[in-house]
Amino acid sequence: MGFKEQIDYSRLPKHIAVIMDGNGRWAKGQGKVRVFGHEQGVLSVKDIVEGCVDVGIEYLTLYAFSTENWNRPKEEVDALMQILISTINNETETLNKNNIRLNAIGNISSLPQQCINDLHEAMAKTAHNQKCTLTLALSYSAKWEILDAAKQIAEAVKNNTISIEDIDENLFSSKLTTVNMPDPELMIRTSGEHRISNYLLWQMAYTEFYFTDVLWPDFRREDLFEAIVDYQKRERRFGKISEQLN
Repeated sequence: MGFKEQIDYSRLPKHIAVIMDGNGRWAKGQGKVRVFGHEQGVLSVKDIVEGCVDVGIEYLTLYAFSTENWNRPKEEVDALMQILISTINNETETLNKNNIRLNAIGNISSLPQQCINDLHEAMAKTAHNQKCTLTLALSYSAKWEILDAAKQIAEAVKNNTISIEDIDENLFSSKLTTVNMPDPELMIRTSGEHRISNYLLWQMAYTEFYFTDVLWPDFRREDLFEAIVDYQKRERRFGKISEQLN
């Protein structure tokens, strides 16, 4: 029996976040340059998105490009941006066909203008879709996001539009880029690394983590289903004890 057949559809995570790691190592293992790994990683993105739609995951957020990734060699960054542009342009029709809405979070204004234009166009074309929201975290940093939210709130206090007493978790969450999404219940990281790399730090306070040694270009929907089955075997207590949940 495959992992899909083991999934309890009454206990699906509503939101899955993914750190797509291992493209460079996969390419090196194939005797290829790093960019080849990123290109092959696009195939995994397609399969995982389709897998999420297949089983009914409502939100999927992919860590596509961090603020730290700008420090990589220029030729790799340029290639990543080109892959991003071509993928967005090539897949918009497929997103509409599968009723998937495209979204983006991060410091989008720091991306090349062509990326920004194509991203906004694809988001507008898919805005009516409702089956699944695919969010790309681009030029994203959780520390940047939290600082930006703090600045927004400080400015509001300064302008007397809110008081210090108004500041709570709900208000702070409303200033984050993920304001219209539920917090992820499951975070998957590929390639064997065991860290979250400045990703959704506020949102993942109670997220279940799933780490796999599979490199991202080899990660497919059966691996996704395995992660979901593993998630469903866990007891999420949120600070309570088992007896309280039962």
